[in-house]
Amino acid sequence: MTENIENILASFHPLEGKLLSAIKLGGPGPFAEEALLQASQLDESRFTMAMGWLLTKNLLTAEAAGSTTTVTISELGRQYLSQGFPILTIVQKLKSGNPMDISGLRREMDPLDVSKAIGELKNDQSIQIAAGGVLELKRLDIDHSKVVGRWQNLKKIVENISEKESVVLETCSSQEKNIINLHGSGRGKKGIFSLQEKRHKSYHLTVFGKKIIGELDLDRFAQEEITQLTPEMLKEGSWRNKTFRHYNITLKPSRAAMGRKHPYREFLDTIKMKLVGMGFQEMRGGLVESEFWNSDALFMPQFHPARAIHDVYFVRDPKNSRRLPKDILEKVAKTHETGGKTGSTGWRYSFKNDRAKRLVLRSQGTAVSARTLASGPNIPGKYFSLARCFRYDKVDATHAPDFYQVEGIVLGEGIHFRTLLGLLKLFAVEMARAKEIKFLPAYFPYTEPSVEIHAKHPQLGWMELGGAGLFRPEVTLPLGVSVPVIAWGLGLDRMAMMALEINDIRDLFSVDLDFIRTKKLNG
Repeated sequence: MTENIENILASFHPLEGKLLSAIKLGGPGPFAEEALLQASQLDESRFTMAMGWLLTKNLLTAEAAGSTTTVTISELGRQYLSQGFPILTIVQKLKSGNPMDISGLRREMDPLDVSKAIGELKNDQSIQIAAGGVLELKRLDIDHSKVVGRWQNLKKIVENISEKESVVLETCSSQEKNIINLHGSGRGKKGIFSLQEKRHKSYHLTVFGKKIIGELDLDRFAQEEITQLTPEMLKEGSWRNKTFRHYNITLKPSRAAMGRKHPYREFLDTIKMKLVGMGFQEMRGGLVESEFWNSDALFMPQFHPARAIHDVYFVRDPKNSRRLPKDILEKVAKTHETGGKTGSTGWRYSFKNDRAKRLVLRSQGTAVSARTLASGPNIPGKYFSLARCFRYDKVDATHAPDFYQVEGIVLGEGIHFRTLLGLLKLFAVEMARAKEIKFLPAYFPYTEPSVEIHAKHPQLGWMELGGAGLFRPEVTLPLGVSVPVIAWGLGLDRMAMMALEINDIRDLFSVDLDFIRTKKLNG
C-alpha cells in the first residue's frame, strides 16, 4: 500500500496538484465546488478536467448540493424596457384623452402584444371597445386596477434586474418568484426573463484520499516540473536542480471511447426490424405537409380546435402546397360538406380549398397513412411508418414539441376491432416492454370505434402510449378504399422511456456521454 501511495503521489499532474493543495489547505471537508474552484485558481475547464482525474483515482466522491437559478432580462424584456410595456403604454395613451382604435395600435405595436393587452384590460373591466374599434376607459382609477398594478410590479422587477444585470432567483421574495416564473421563457413562449439553472456539487475525501492528502508535500507543487529533457537542457546543464515529473507506467490507460449507436437510435432500429419481421411495409412522408393530408383527408373539420395556431406549426414560406389531387380533393370536400357517398351527413359547412393547401409541420403520423390509402395500397396489406411529428406542447417529463410516432394501418376483409386490440397489446409488451397495460375508450374525428392504450411506468405511473381505431368510411371511401382499415399512432418516445427505463422524455436526447455509452434496451 505504501508503494502504491508513493507511485500515485509521484504521478500527479500539476493541475491535480493545485487542486489537492487547495483541498489540503481547506480542512477536512466537505468542499463546495465554487470554493475549490476559487482556491485552486484554475479556470473552469481545467478545474473540471483535474477533478475528473481525482474522482477516477477514487480520492474524492461527489454529491449534489442543490442548485441556483440565475435570472436575466431576455431580448423581449429589453425591448419592453426601451419601447414600453404594452398594457402600460395603452393605458397611458387612453389617459391622455386622445381617441385611439385597435387598428392604429397594431400599426404602432406588435399585434400579438396589442391583442393580449386589450384582452387583459377587458377582462379587468378597465376598458370597453366602442363602435369602429375605438377604445374607451371604463374606470378613472385605472392606475389602481389589478391588471395595471401587476404590470407596474413587473416593470419594477425588470428594471431592478436590468440594473443589476442578473439576480439569483432563490434570493427573491415569494411574490417576485411567482412573477418571474410566470413571465419566464420556455413552454413554447417568449418570456420577459431568462432563467438559467446551475446545479452545485460538494466533494468528500475518501478513506484512500485522506491517506494521500496526509502524505502530500505542498512544496513539490510550488516548483516548476520538467516534463521533457531536451538536447539544449543537456548542453547547457539547465536540467540540474530541476524537478522532473514522475511517470507511472503501471497505471491503466484511459477508457477508449468506442463509437456505438445512440440508445434511442438503437430502439428505433429495433422497432423497425420487428415490424418488418411481422410482414409490415414501410410508409414514408415529408415533415412538411398540407392541411389536406394532415387533417382534411382524415375527416377533421376545418374548424376543429386542433388546427389552430396554438396546436400546429404553420409554414411561413411557402405558405401553400402547389398541387393537390383534384379528384380526391373534390370527394373529400363533398364528404365534409354533405357526407358524399359515405352515408354520412358530413360536417355541414362550406369546405375551403385554399385552407386545404395551407402548409404545416406534420402534426400526426396519420397523414402518412392517408397518403398511402390514396395511392392504391395492397389489399390485404400491412403498413407502418416511424414519423417525426410537431405540435405546440408544454415540455415536461412526458411531452415534447417534436416527437416520433409509430404509425400503422392494416386493411382487408375480416379486419375488426379485436384485431386492433391484439396488435396494440403486442406492441406494448414486445416493443415498450410494458408490464401492465389497459385500454380506455377515446374519440378521434377519423376513427370509430376509437381506443387509447395506456402503460404503467415504474416511476411515472400510467401514461398514454397512443390512440387507435377503425377508420371511418368518411376517411377510406373518398380515398378509394372500401375494405375495413384499422389504424394506430403510438408515441415512440414514451415507448422508449419504458424500454430504456428512463423517467424523463428529455433524457432520450441527452448529451451525457456516459448515458449514451452505457444505456441499453431492457430485456
